This record gives sequence, C-alpha cells and structure tokens, in this order.
Amino acid sequence: MDKIPMTRSGFQTLERELGELKSKERPAIIRAIAEAREHGDLSENAEYHAAREKQGFIEGRIKELESVLSRAEVIETSKLSGSIKFGAIVHLIDEDTEEERTYQIVGEAEADIERGLLNMRSPLARALIGKDEGDSVEVVTPGGQRSYEIVRIRFE
Repeated sequence: MDKIPMTRSGFQTLERELGELKSKERPAIIRAIAEAREHGDLSENAEYHAAREKQGFIEGRIKELESVLSRAEVIETSKLSGSIKFGAIVHLIDEDTEEERTYQIVGEAEADIERGLLNMRSPLARALIGKDEGDSVEVVTPGGQRSYEIVRIRFE
C-alpha cells in the first residue's frame, strides 16, 4: 500500500474525527437503532431505516479513516524551508483582482479548500510547487485562467 503524505495537524484532525466517531457517534446510532426497533414493524419504520443508513455511513467513514491513518506518512513541515513544496503555507495575490489568499499545500486526505488547505494534486498546487517568493504563476482552473504572484512562503 502506498504511503499517504500528511501534515502533523492533518493527522491529528483525522485522529480526532475517528475518536469522535468511535466514542460518540457509533454508540449514539446503536441506541437510536435499538429505540427504533422497539417501535415495532421494521419494514415500515422510517426511523429504523434512517438510523441504519446513518450507521452505514459512520462505519464506512471509520474504515476509511483507519485506512488513511494506518498509511499516513507524517511530514514535519516545520523542518522544511526554501521553495514551495508539500506543507508550505503560501501567501498569494490574484493579479487580476488584487485579492490576497493564503493556502497550505497538503495531502488529499486532509485537503479542505474552505479552510485554505490545498490538495497537492490540484492545478494550483501543481503550478506553485518549486516556485519561490516573487514568482508569478499562471494556472488553468475550472473557473478559467488565473495569475498569481507569490508574496510569501513559510513552513510551520
């Protein structure tokens, strides 16, 4: 099995989610299923079917997280420096709108664009890797061609 690159904080976030699912969500859904069973005929019991569906989702997510965490290769980004690479926190300016954005380049399992965690396989991350402060990059995104100037690179 291939190793999955991950930052320390990404690994800890997934560990917390797994713990929450196992210690709170799983027992709660088991109780909900038991309650729904007490209501009688299971074939027409919407609460029971909804609880079983949620249980399937929770068990699937637990298996997924256990697999990802077992294959995780935590990369200590605080020991890195230089040009943009995995773990870099990159401050950019959109050359068209002058809007400033900050992204951290992370592994696929921890990517969350809403929180500024950019999947290392995304078009923007691929365009940024290997670049330095002051460089400009052109990237074709689903929203069209964009140009960014790299203002600052840091590693934490």
